[in-house]
Amino acid sequence: MVESQTTQRSLLTLLSDFGDRDVYVGVMKGIIAKINPMLRVVDLTHQIPPQNIAAARFCLINAYPYFPDGTVHVAVVDPGVGSKRRAIAVEFADGFLVGPDNGIFSGVLNQTPAITAVELTNSAYWLTPHPSSTFHGRDIFASVGANLASGVSVKQLGTEINPASLLQLDIGNYKETTTGILGCIQYIDHFGNLISNIPGNYVQNQTWCVQAAGLTIPGCKTYSDVKLGEAIALVGSHGWVEIAINGGNAHLQLQINWQDALEVIMLLD
Repeated sequence: MVESQTTQRSLLTLLSDFGDRDVYVGVMKGIIAKINPMLRVVDLTHQIPPQNIAAARFCLINAYPYFPDGTVHVAVVDPGVGSKRRAIAVEFADGFLVGPDNGIFSGVLNQTPAITAVELTNSAYWLTPHPSSTFHGRDIFASVGANLASGVSVKQLGTEINPASLLQLDIGNYKETTTGILGCIQYIDHFGNLISNIPGNYVQNQTWCVQAAGLTIPGCKTYSDVKLGEAIALVGSHGWVEIAINGGNAHLQLQINWQDALEVIMLLD
């Protein structure tokens, strides 16, 4: 039975705010390789802004659907490391999440029902029964993820908990107004694009614009619909309304930041 599970769970991903300057990511990969050198490991990103749980949440939402069933996702953005926050693993019909219970998984949990959740209390699957108070990515999560991806049942990893008890991260909800949809910036990508929490289906087949920071920005389909250096609103490949600068950096040029408000305005044709 373990052999068939191992075949199904041969892929493990890593996401963190560790960057690539230090050895932290490499150490986690070394632990994974010692447990199962046959596992394939994919780096989603290690450039999450330090301690930015909301950014990690967003990246997981956008990466999770593109991986094969049975993939184990280990995510470590953990400003509460060493505190009483729980270390958890969550099983879904199509994959697994391993990391801290700090809201990092709340986006996936909102989109995909959990089958089982456990608090990682079984130290037999940790690197050491006496983990560091500052590096659970090494001492708990990498080891647990490798064991899970090698066929260990999620229920063997610890104490079963109610998935409804897992922490939800409050990033602000979008809401309808008399003129459109009011939301906020939930993520800023490498290009400085300002990605909102407003789903793109609200503007499908509509004439629309975005108001933010005292600006009115036209809603278009592609970056090239405006001149170089001009601001544009559009639906990105992730499916959310975003603000961009054609050939520029909207975050720097418009001085709009995480959690800042914006409103999609529906225009009459």
